[in-house]
Amino acid sequence: MLDLTVWGWVLAVIAAAAVGLAKGGLAMVGMISVPILSLVMSPVQAAGLMLPVYVVSDIGGLLAFRHHFDMRVLATAIPGALAGIGIGWAGAHVVPVEGVTFIVGAVGAVFALNALIRPPLPDRQRKPSAGRGTLWGLLSGYTSFVSHAGAPPWQIYVQPLRLPALIYAGTTTWFFAICNWVKLIPYAALGQLSAANLTAAAILTPVSLLAVWAGLRLVRIIPQALFYKLITWGLLAVSLRLIWQALA
Repeated sequence: MLDLTVWGWVLAVIAAAAVGLAKGGLAMVGMISVPILSLVMSPVQAAGLMLPVYVVSDIGGLLAFRHHFDMRVLATAIPGALAGIGIGWAGAHVVPVEGVTFIVGAVGAVFALNALIRPPLPDRQRKPSAGRGTLWGLLSGYTSFVSHAGAPPWQIYVQPLRLPALIYAGTTTWFFAICNWVKLIPYAALGQLSAANLTAAAILTPVSLLAVWAGLRLVRIIPQALFYKLITWGLLAVSLRLIWQALA
């Protein structure tokens, strides 16, 4: 069992709930899970703890969207994502804990600032591209490996494709489910799926599954623009704290 304080367990529950809310329709909320946990443990351990929670939470999404996804988009992005995961694995022993902490903070800060200040996306529709898919898939795979934060590069590639809402949600679910299942191999090889992490993940998984149910209902009743604004500012604050922690 992980040796966490009461505050540490509170943050772990919040992180697990964030994963579930993301799978329940409040996309991007899951990005905050590893940065939050990194306040009380190393980001490497935080990522290892949350991966089983992600994998189990993905199962419901795969069942729900088993017939709704765009194979062309997946075919252009998955090869790059696998390469990005491989790069993350290859560099895992090279980058020190402080470096990983900085990367997690920097990814979160860049996403938050981009979400707060970026101009509206152009209206013109793009088609899936092997070049763009490989590039953004690689970045998504790498950031997903480091801190389960692959959503921003993925959105940069997929949003201009203007997929129907159901196909967009299903394609996104399948993309990250595949990434998460593949990540089990390097995470296990690096010792991040320790008995302590798996035990804690088993405790937190019901929280995540309940949050999936809550997310499916909250997405229909809350002003999403305000909700995402609050989440984005929270992610920016946590990310800046991690950057300061790494540099200090």
